[in-house]
Amino acid sequence: MSTLTAVFDPNPDGTVHLPLPEELRTRKLKVFAILTPIESPEGIPQNAAAGGFGCLKGKIHATADFDAPLADFQDYME
Repeated sequence: MSTLTAVFDPNPDGTVHLPLPEELRTRKLKVFAILTPIESPEGIPQNAAAGGFGCLKGKIHATADFDAPLADFQDYME
């Protein structure tokens, strides 16, 4: 039996990935986990979204005329 202690940053989807020692990578394993929140560094809330795809969803908006032609480029578009 081996004991592994690690600190994980959860992925945006709420999962964590456990790195295994080389000698355990090819065997079936039984995992027992105790989840203990730790103090966040530098005052960052524990539930702050980690970076990744979709982390800015709802925070960036384009105006309705975003794709409209610009007057400055009319000479080049004729």
